[in-house]
Amino acid sequence: MAIDQETEMTDAEIDDFLTRHETGVLSLARTDEPYAIPISYGYDDDEREFYMRMVSTPDSEKRQFLESTPQARLVVYDEADSTYRSVIATGELESIEPSDLTPDQIAQYGEAKRPLFEIWADGKDELNIELYRLVPATLGGRRTEIDREE
Repeated sequence: MAIDQETEMTDAEIDDFLTRHETGVLSLARTDEPYAIPISYGYDDDEREFYMRMVSTPDSEKRQFLESTPQARLVVYDEADSTYRSVIATGELESIEPSDLTPDQIAQYGEAKRPLFEIWADGKDELNIELYRLVPATLGGRRTEIDREE
């Protein structure tokens, strides 16, 4: 298997890709510690912003990272036939208070899949559910064509 062609995605291709997908991997970093989690997101292609619900327990590692205002990197990718696509957004997560939400932001959170409370050992009353926005400092994508016949 050899890479036949690799190209940068245009802004329009990136926006189309991100609006058709709803999950990715969010990596957080503070000092020398990394932390990565699968997430669901909503994407506003007009503002080029991501919206995420973060569910955690009060003493979880995720909560510790989120409270440290970490740098964030969101990776969204797929592979179909002989084409691999990936988009990477970097920036800082911004916590949003529910009372500060605009109608447009509420619609974006509706695009993110609802957290599945059933997967948590703790009851719903033990979970912290917080809303975040990622306004990327950088946003780029690549498309790679793979020659599978070699």
